[in-house]
Amino acid sequence: MIPGERRAEAPGSIPGGLIGPLPHRYVLGARVDCTTYAAATTRILEWAAQGERGYVCAANVHMVMEAYDSPEFRQLMNQALLVSSDGMPLVWALQALGLGEAERVYGPTLMLHLCAAAAEARIPIGLYGGSPPALADLNRELARRFPSLSVVCALSPPFRELDSEEDEELTRSLARSGARLVFVGLGCPKQERWMASHTQALDAVLVGVGAAFDFHAGRVRQAPALLQRAGLEWAFRLAMEPRRLWRRYAWHNPRFMALFAAQLLGRGVPMETT
Repeated sequence: MIPGERRAEAPGSIPGGLIGPLPHRYVLGARVDCTTYAAATTRILEWAAQGERGYVCAANVHMVMEAYDSPEFRQLMNQALLVSSDGMPLVWALQALGLGEAERVYGPTLMLHLCAAAAEARIPIGLYGGSPPALADLNRELARRFPSLSVVCALSPPFRELDSEEDEELTRSLARSGARLVFVGLGCPKQERWMASHTQALDAVLVGVGAAFDFHAGRVRQAPALLQRAGLEWAFRLAMEPRRLWRRYAWHNPRFMALFAAQLLGRGVPMETT
């Protein structure tokens, strides 16, 4: 068996067999699906149209290392409807594990594909996360790009921990809005934990998109395409926000390279998934 391969139940498939399962591998115990923008968009829109409950993760090295360090987080990541290869290192990891056709499906770009498809299909969307000014800018940008897109809810929760009453009220607002596709911009691992804990309360597909709100609102610069293709987006983001990000990259990136090399060489046994 290829290192990182697991026999699992059809992740990424659409209930009822309308679309088959996605090829996938486990990278340090975390499932990563091999997909494309078109395939991911088709699945997510079909789930939303059917009223499926669940969530989608856009995985990068940071997320995989959070999953490696936390069995609880690894479990919720592996239970997602779909886990895309958001970062180039994970594309290369999938290719090294035998999925040569793997390509990047970047969360902020996937969000635009989904908005275009939702506008055409008349599927209402919601936004959860970001600051009020950022959400206002994002709403204006989405209206400019996708005039027929129906944004039925845009909520900016406080950056602190919510008490149960606040959380319930925000969840009720999302549920009452009728959104069938909700983009969640809380950052990893907060947004994945939020999606996993709220998915059964919402008749919607929840998609974690990290910094996409600030990118599309024009508040944070994205890395140039050349750096993204070279797998150096992390270096660009570090240069933009060194005080916030240096610990993350200094801790996660070297460990990922060493641990994945050990997985490939068969010297590190990938953790059993749940």
